[in-house]
Amino acid sequence: MKIREKACGLLLVALSVSGSACGGDATEATTATAAATSAGSSSGSGGSGGSMGTGGAVAMEVMCEGSKLLAVPEDTAAPGPWPVGTKTVMLAGFTTEIWYPATPGSEVGKTTARYDLREHLPDADQGKIPDADNPYQACNCYRDLPLDTAHGAYPTVLFIHGTAAFRTQSATQTAHWASRGFIVVAADHPGIGLKDLLGGMFGGHQAADAKLLLDALAKPEGEIAFLAGKIAGDRLALSGHSAGGGAIAGFGDRPGVKVLIPMAAQGVMAGAALQSTLILGAADDGIASYSGQVSGYASSPKKKRLVGLASAGHLAFSDLCAIGKDKGGILQVAIDHGITVNPLIATLAKDGCKPGQLEPEKGWAIVNAATSAALEETLSCSTTAAKQLAGLKAAYADVSEYQESL
Repeated sequence: MKIREKACGLLLVALSVSGSACGGDATEATTATAAATSAGSSSGSGGSGGSMGTGGAVAMEVMCEGSKLLAVPEDTAAPGPWPVGTKTVMLAGFTTEIWYPATPGSEVGKTTARYDLREHLPDADQGKIPDADNPYQACNCYRDLPLDTAHGAYPTVLFIHGTAAFRTQSATQTAHWASRGFIVVAADHPGIGLKDLLGGMFGGHQAADAKLLLDALAKPEGEIAFLAGKIAGDRLALSGHSAGGGAIAGFGDRPGVKVLIPMAAQGVMAGAALQSTLILGAADDGIASYSGQVSGYASSPKKKRLVGLASAGHLAFSDLCAIGKDKGGILQVAIDHGITVNPLIATLAKDGCKPGQLEPEKGWAIVNAATSAALEETLSCSTTAAKQLAGLKAAYADVSEYQESL
C-alpha cells in the first residue's frame, strides 16, 4: 500500500515492533591440537570486550550433541576461532546473506568484505551517490571462503531486520556469532525494508517470510548446498530487531527453535521447543520504549533474561549509527545527493546516533557478549555462558539493568 502522507501514519509503521545447556549434554574437551586465534576486528565489525572471562585465544575441539566444534574464548564478547565467510544467495525467493564458520587459515591474504548499501535505495536513485561518497558497510568477514567442513554440524541463527532496514543491518553481531561457531542467515524482507519504504511502499510479512526461510534451510540445496549436512536443525535460534523482534515472538513452537532473542521489541510466547529467551532493550529508545521490553520480559516464559543498555537508542543493536557517521549517517548521505527521504524515516534512522548516546562500539561489545552467551548456553553446550550473562552488569558500566528468571 502507499505510505500515507500524514506523519502519524508512518509513525505507526515505524513503531510496529510487536506483533539448559543442550538438553543436558556435557561439553567434552578433546586432545586436539590447539590453535591460536585472532582477536582483531575491522571498523564496523564489533567492539572490544569488557572484563569478562579471559578473552583468550587457545582453540581446542569440543563435542556438543554429536557435533565437533572448536572451543571458543570464555569471554563471549571476544571473536571466536573461525574466520567468517559470507555469501549472498537467493533463498526461498529472498535476497539473503549467510555468514558461516570458514576453514581456519583460508582468510590469509584476503581482504575483508564490505557491503554496498546503494542496493537498498530505489532503483532510480542508486546511481545518485558516487563511489567516493558512498558509505560502505564494513564486515569482519570474507567473501566466499570455504566452509569449515572438518567441524559441525553448526547451530544456526535466523536474524530478522527491522523497519526501514536490510539484511546486513547488524553485521557486527551476525559475523561475531559466525566466528564463534554459528551459521547465521538474514534476508531482505519485502515491504518493510529500506528500499520499499523509500519508494513509498509498506506491507511486510516477516513472520511468514521466516517460516519460508527455515523451511528452505531444512533442505539445503541450490545456492546453499554447501551447507548440506552442516546445519544442526535441532539447534536453532531466531533473533530480530524492532519489527523483526516482534516477528519472532511466536516461533517457540517450531521444532528445533530453542532460543529467541528479540532486540528493541517486546517479549515472546511460550512454545514446546523454546528453552531460553534473551530480551534486549535500550533505555533511551525513542521508537520502542524500554518499558515495552520490561513488560515483554514479565510476560515471557522461563528461562528468560533481560538486558538494558544505558543511554542507548533504538539502533544500538545494529551497525547503522556507525555507517557513514562522518557524513551524518547513511540517510543523510542520501538526502545530500538528492534522494527523497520521508522525515520520519530520517528520524528513525538517527535514534541512538545522537550526541551523548551510547557509542556504537560500546553497545556492540555488550550485545555481542550477551547474545553469544545466550546462544552458546543452549545451542553449543557451554558450561560458562550462564556465568557470563549473570556477570554482565558488573562487567559493563553501560548495562543499566539485568534480570533473569531461570
